[in-house]
Amino acid sequence: MKSGEKPSRGGFTLVELLVVIAIIGVLVGLLLPAVQAAREAARRMSCSNNFKQLGLALHNYHSAYNRLPMQGVGTKSGTVDGPLAGGANVFGSFFDHNVMQLSALVGLTPFMEQQALWEQISNPLFVDHNQNGTVDTGELYPAMGPTPQEIDGELYTPYLTEMQTLRCPSDPGRGLPAQGRTNYALCQGDSPLLSLYGNRGTTLAVDVAGAGWFTWGGARASQAGQRGVFKTHEFTGFRDVLDGLSNTIAMGEIATYLGDRDVRTSARTGQGAEGYITRCDGFTDPQRPRFWLSTATVDVADNPAFAGKARGYRWASHIPCQSSCFTIKPPNSLICANNSDDAGVFGMSSNHQGGAHVLMTDGAVKFITDSIEAGNQDSPTPTRAGPDTNIGGKSLYGLWGALGTRASRETIDAEF
Repeated sequence: MKSGEKPSRGGFTLVELLVVIAIIGVLVGLLLPAVQAAREAARRMSCSNNFKQLGLALHNYHSAYNRLPMQGVGTKSGTVDGPLAGGANVFGSFFDHNVMQLSALVGLTPFMEQQALWEQISNPLFVDHNQNGTVDTGELYPAMGPTPQEIDGELYTPYLTEMQTLRCPSDPGRGLPAQGRTNYALCQGDSPLLSLYGNRGTTLAVDVAGAGWFTWGGARASQAGQRGVFKTHEFTGFRDVLDGLSNTIAMGEIATYLGDRDVRTSARTGQGAEGYITRCDGFTDPQRPRFWLSTATVDVADNPAFAGKARGYRWASHIPCQSSCFTIKPPNSLICANNSDDAGVFGMSSNHQGGAHVLMTDGAVKFITDSIEAGNQDSPTPTRAGPDTNIGGKSLYGLWGALGTRASRETIDAEF
């Protein structure tokens, strides 16, 4: 090296840099799916743990009261029409009672480490909406709150609370227009009949026979339709689960609506008295089978004002679309109904690959795949007009239906 010359420094050529970058890109491409899979496995385990906590809550509740919490519980006035009687009375202006529209999840709150929330709900509550320091109309709520629907649900703050125990980490849904999401729903068996009314009419009087709903008796209709662990407006207990606690589903996982036309979380409506049972398949988009056609009537998508018709939007509401599930169609199938918040096929679903979690009545948590045997999907369930067939009989929906019924004397001898 000549005097005065600077020593040369070694370096990478452009080609070498490009090769290194390409290698790093390949490695990232190989590792990213593994990282994502590990994250989803962790989220799935967290979801399963949430269900275990709910199972403990159910058993602790049963130990305390010798029965399970009621789906469709609450307070009522003896002079005002009951659920879905129509008009503003039901949806928006009940400040003195809640028309027995609370889900069983409300009663579970003190048993899943939500004692403070339960204290708010079970006592009179003042919410200063007008922020003037005085009690104005609609700001003082009674014990157990108003109906968790529409206007009242937006104002009554305890119902808006999102609890981590009720949320699956894999579900990205957050915030409005939802009013307290839940990814876990109460199983009501293999028939949607009476899942909204129970064996009561619009005035909440026991047995709807002669009230224009059934010609064959409300009690028999309840036997034919309410076949799951949970029954609307009626208490049940472990003693009623004749098929065995380990063979009967108590709760199922549901995905919540994300503002799209997902067939699992927004119901195809207007199907008539019987058409909603299994006959919505022709309205899915052939190019995107997980979504409804743009021409199909999906109230929550076509009219965002119908937030009550979005899956899992209100944990405190007993409306079937919000907090109930059925074992008719396999997990992650479409949902459809006559009216989306009325009786219909509201199945189980999840954002996990290939299936959804269920909570068995004995507290065990299982992952059910989409391919579970589900019998003849063209089999009709009982309707308001009858016939009153299959009361106490085996499920028409195969192993899946059998897992949802509590007292059909079915023997489960297959792996699930």
